[in-house]
Amino acid sequence: MDVGVICGSRVSHDRAGVDEIEDAAGEDVRAVVETLLDSEGVSEAFAIQTCNRAEAYVVAESTARGRRALEAVHGDAPDDAVVETGHEESLRHLIRVAAGLESLVLGEDQILGQFKRAVEIARNAGALGATLEIGLTKAVHVGERARTETEINEGAISIGSAAARLAETEIDLDGSTALVVGAGEMGKLAANALADAGVAELTVANRTVPHAEHVAETVETPARAVSLDAVADALDGADVVVTATSHPEYLLDPDDVGEAGETLVIDLAQPRDVHPDAAELEEVVVHDIDALESVTEETKAARKAAAEEVEAMIDAEFDRLLDTYKRRQADEAISTMYEAAEQVKSREVDTAISRLEAQGELTDEQRETVESMADALVGQLLAAPTKSLRDAATEDDWSTIQTAMALFDPEFGESRTSIAPGSRRERNGREAGDDRKTEASATDAAGDCETKQSGDEEVPQYALESASDD
Repeated sequence: MDVGVICGSRVSHDRAGVDEIEDAAGEDVRAVVETLLDSEGVSEAFAIQTCNRAEAYVVAESTARGRRALEAVHGDAPDDAVVETGHEESLRHLIRVAAGLESLVLGEDQILGQFKRAVEIARNAGALGATLEIGLTKAVHVGERARTETEINEGAISIGSAAARLAETEIDLDGSTALVVGAGEMGKLAANALADAGVAELTVANRTVPHAEHVAETVETPARAVSLDAVADALDGADVVVTATSHPEYLLDPDDVGEAGETLVIDLAQPRDVHPDAAELEEVVVHDIDALESVTEETKAARKAAAEEVEAMIDAEFDRLLDTYKRRQADEAISTMYEAAEQVKSREVDTAISRLEAQGELTDEQRETVESMADALVGQLLAAPTKSLRDAATEDDWSTIQTAMALFDPEFGESRTSIAPGSRRERNGREAGDDRKTEASATDAAGDCETKQSGDEEVPQYALESASDD
């Protein structure tokens, strides 16, 4: 087992517009994950795609192979829109995403649900091994803590409600007619926000009509449900239209929108539901998700104090996560060392017993004495190296660990890349705080990671008895 190195690549709202995010997104998350897994040298993969981001991560045997794999999924995006991250930067960023600190609407709840679904997709695709599983589980854990222990999501502002606020700045929603295309989480939030803003009549369109009916039943205003085939008719008389589907192609073209007359259209979908040429029509005002920036700035200011609390939480949890990885790396080296010693011990014990039996038959007690003596010798001889390796992991002394792996594991190749901070490389946008040095001990982190990893259970019992820190 080798930990490997995590490489990440992302195109998100902080550096890219809707077009660039569209170019960077794959057909769907499952397809992206499977493409990454098929890449040479990649053992694990994860991807998350929302209206604000297209991100992909791999665990690879080297940074170079990880970068090559990621180019296959984000290759169409312009270079200045792509941010590449190394091992630690990727882990910290994933935690920030789940906590809502990287969202367009700071602290919004929807991203955590989207994150969990992306994790489940990768898990079902067989793309998660121990390395990503640990990091993603920690990210979800921190995301949940952020929302229960701070006020980062105070007021429950979402992309959907931000769209309603944007609409209010352009037209009077009180007594107006609205059309929401899409009955997913974002569509539901937009529908409720529009109803709360005073819309007099609401139509919800969706491919699956029962889902649209469910959303229509939840809003506190007269509402009806229609199929996507009836969207063109529903546009007639609609003062404001909010689209939020996952449809791979445009649902509304300029002709559809043009026939509706004076209309405000807010397209929240990724990829977009409304053809860009619709914005050229005189009577139609079209906004995409980039236009929400002014609305979301107010939310950032209101949640600034809570964001600082979440940042401190992330710092502490990130240090614990690194300690978990360090302990795992050290235990891998220790396990390899004891496995090599066990092979030598077994061979020599067999030889010794054969020679003794040539001098006379041995009793079971005598055999046990010989084997116990061999176990004690191995345990005593390796006790000091065991402690040294654990200390090396705590002190970020990865050269010592790699030397031990090379000595005791003939298949441990030099191309393998450790999780040392020095191995990371970032092309664009180094995040502040990623260079903080971890001070917590590996022992303290033993119970902090939600996914238990093998360590002591792989080491022979006699090793545990002799490898104390005394």
